[in-house]
Amino acid sequence: MKDELIEDLIKAEEKRQREGLELIPSENYVSRDVLTAMGSIFTNKYSEGFPGKRYYGGQENTDQIEQLAIDRAKQLFGSDHANVQSHSGAPANEAVYYAWAEPGDTIMGMELSHGGHLTHGRPGTMPAKIFNFVRYGMKDIETGEIDYDEMLVVAKKTKPKIIIAGFSSYPRQLDYKKFAEIGDEVGAVLMADMAHIAGLIAGKALPNPLDFGFHVMTTTTHKTLRGPRGALICSNGQVSNPFKAVDKTVDNLPTLIDRTVFPGIQGGPHMHTIAAKAVAFGEALRPEFQTYTRQILKNSQALAAQLMKRGFKLVTNGTDNHMMVADVMASFGIDGKDAEEILDKIGLTLNKQITPDDPLPPYKPSGIRLGTPAMTTRGLKESDMDLIAGWILQAIQSRNDEKKLNSLRNEVKTFALDFPLPNELA
Repeated sequence: MKDELIEDLIKAEEKRQREGLELIPSENYVSRDVLTAMGSIFTNKYSEGFPGKRYYGGQENTDQIEQLAIDRAKQLFGSDHANVQSHSGAPANEAVYYAWAEPGDTIMGMELSHGGHLTHGRPGTMPAKIFNFVRYGMKDIETGEIDYDEMLVVAKKTKPKIIIAGFSSYPRQLDYKKFAEIGDEVGAVLMADMAHIAGLIAGKALPNPLDFGFHVMTTTTHKTLRGPRGALICSNGQVSNPFKAVDKTVDNLPTLIDRTVFPGIQGGPHMHTIAAKAVAFGEALRPEFQTYTRQILKNSQALAAQLMKRGFKLVTNGTDNHMMVADVMASFGIDGKDAEEILDKIGLTLNKQITPDDPLPPYKPSGIRLGTPAMTTRGLKESDMDLIAGWILQAIQSRNDEKKLNSLRNEVKTFALDFPLPNELA
C-alpha cells in the first residue's frame, strides 16, 4: 500500500527543485544512476566488516561493490587507501581524530567565523568535549590571506597532534605547502577536510593536498562530488588487515582509521550508499567531469563579479573556489536570515552565514553563503550569472513588495524550467 503522504511530499520537493535554483554551495544534483543505486536492493544487506573480512554471509556482491568504490576513490585522489564506509562528514572527521589523538590532545583548525567547520572544534560538539582545539584564521579579511606566521607560533606553543586544513565558508585557496611545513616542524599529522572542494580536486580544477605531503583527506561524497550523502576518508601509508592491531605510527594510519570507523564508531556500512558512491566516483573519473569542475569556477567568479558590481560586499572581495560569502548587513542593512527567507520566496535557495568576527548571532548573522555547483550541473554558464545576481539584488531591494517578489518568482521559475534536473535527462 502506498504511503500517499510521503509520495506527495517527494513530488512537492521535486517540483521545488525543478522550479527554483539551488545556490547553497554544499548542495548538488545527482545523476539518475546514483539515485538508482541509492534505492537499490543493497539496502537490505548487512555487511559488517570489510571486503573479504565480513561477519555475515552472502557477501559476494557487497565485497565487489565496496572494492570498486575503494579502487575508484584511490584513483580519483591518488591515495594509498580509501575508507568508503563513513556515513557522513562529521563522523569521518571524528574517525581521524580518534584514530590518532588521545583525549585531551590538541588539534588545530580554522576559526569558525573565518570559514571553519563545526567539527573543527566548535564548543558544544563532541570533539570539543574530548580534545583541545586551537585556532588559526585570516590576517587580512579583505584578501583572505591566512596568518601562517601566527599559525606557526601557536603550533610551536601548543604542539597539536593534528592540523586541519579545510573549511565550510572560506572562498579562497589554502597554501598546502605552508601547512605541510608547519606540520613537519611540530610533528603533526596533516589532515585535509575537503568536503566542499573534493569534486574540484577530483576534476583537476584545484590542487590536491595529498600531493603536498598531507597524510589524510576527508570529504563528504555529495557537494561538488555529485554523489550520495555520505563520506570518504583517503589516507597514505601501509594498508594492512584492519582486524589486527598495529603500532600507532603515521605509516599505519590507513589501518588505524579503518579500525576506528569499524568497529570504533560505526556498525554495519550502508551498502546502498556505498554502491551509489562507487557510481559517483566512476562518473568523476570521466573527462566530462573535469569540464564540469572548470565551469563551476568560471561561474563562481562571474557571479562574484556581478554581485560586487551591484554593491554586495563579499568576504575577501571575491572567490577562488565554488562559493562566496556576502555581508548583506554591511551592504544593504539586512541580516542573513531575512535575506535567506526573502530569496526563498522567489525560488533562489541559499543559506544565512556568519561573517568573520560577526557581531550578530549565528541564527541571525550578517551574511549569506552561495555558490555555483548545482547551477553548473543544470547547465548554467557565466552569462547566466548576471541574471542571478540581478534577481538577488531586486529581491533584497523589494523585500517589502509582495507583488514584485511574486513577479520575480515567476521569472525564476520560467528560467529554471529551461534547465532540467540531471535525473530528468536520463
